[in-house]
This record gives sequence, structure tokens and C-alpha cells, in this order.
Amino acid sequence: MIFAGIDLETTGLSQTDGHRIVEFGALLYQFKDGVVTYIGKLIERINPQRPIDPKAQAVHGISFEDVANCPIIDELAPKIARVLNKADVHIAHNGESFDMPFLHGEMLRLGIVLDRKPLVDTMVQGRWATPMGKYPNLGELCFACGVDYDPSKAHGAEYDIQVMMDSFFVGLKKGFFKVDV
Repeated sequence: MIFAGIDLETTGLSQTDGHRIVEFGALLYQFKDGVVTYIGKLIERINPQRPIDPKAQAVHGISFEDVANCPIIDELAPKIARVLNKADVHIAHNGESFDMPFLHGEMLRLGIVLDRKPLVDTMVQGRWATPMGKYPNLGELCFACGVDYDPSKAHGAEYDIQVMMDSFFVGLKKGFFKVDV
């Protein structure tokens, strides 16, 4: 089974307000007989062709100057679709309400339909990781799984995916995450 850990950084929180993706990340892992094997990644900074909201920039630290000379999503979308369609399952922290709807919306705008894959949202399924069952942030999930987490590296797609997937595989082996395939 191939898992794709996915994360986005964006210009803001709402596509209806015209916000766009500024960083896309996917790390691919094969999971077979309880053994995890890293098999590849796609990490891309993207020119959003619009300003980045200062609140979003304060979170992820990506300025428009950082992405001004990067490819636009129209150029990268076919490559992103190929990578995601290789996976059997998509994994994303806050994937149900943010990352995957945002990504699908951007792809549909370009006329690209991603294969619908089972999604494990580590925030939604990770409520076991926090007192009183609140939705955990990524740092809380990592803490509960014994995964080192450095807040100074947070909100970079590749780092967030790495620690999310490390936590996911710990939780999966312990039976805390359910994969519907």
C-alpha cells in the first residue's frame, strides 16, 4: 500500500476569497507487512499570482518575493496529480476541512480531476492524542506519538509532512488510526 502525506501552504484561508497555494508537498511511503519504506517526494513552491495575506505569511514565513520566480500552479498541476494518483491513501493534518478541499478546488479550476482516494485526517482521527479529545495541533500529535517536533521548523510543507507521517505510522501500528481501503 502506498501512502501520500500531503501538506499545503497558502496565501490565506479561503478559496472563495481568491486565496491560492504557495507551497505543495507530498511524501510517498510504502507500507507492507508492517514495514515503512520512504519512496519519494514532490515539494514545490508556487507563484500564487496574488499577494500573500500577512497573517498567512506570519504562519508559514513564505513571502511573495520567495515565490515570485517559481512556477505557477497551471504548470505544476499535472505533476502533482500524477504523484497523488500513485498513492492508495492520502494522509493530511486538517485534510478534511482544509488541505484536500483547497487542493481539489485548485485542480478543478484547471480542469484536472484527482482520483478520489481514502483520506486519513490525522487531526480528526488524532483526537485520542489530546486531553478531553480536542483536535490536536501537529505538535500535540507528535508529542503523543513520541516524535520530536521543532516549532521553529513548523509550517514548512516537507517538515510538517515528515513529522505527521512519523506520527501517523506510530499511531497506525498502535491501532489509533484507521485506514479505509
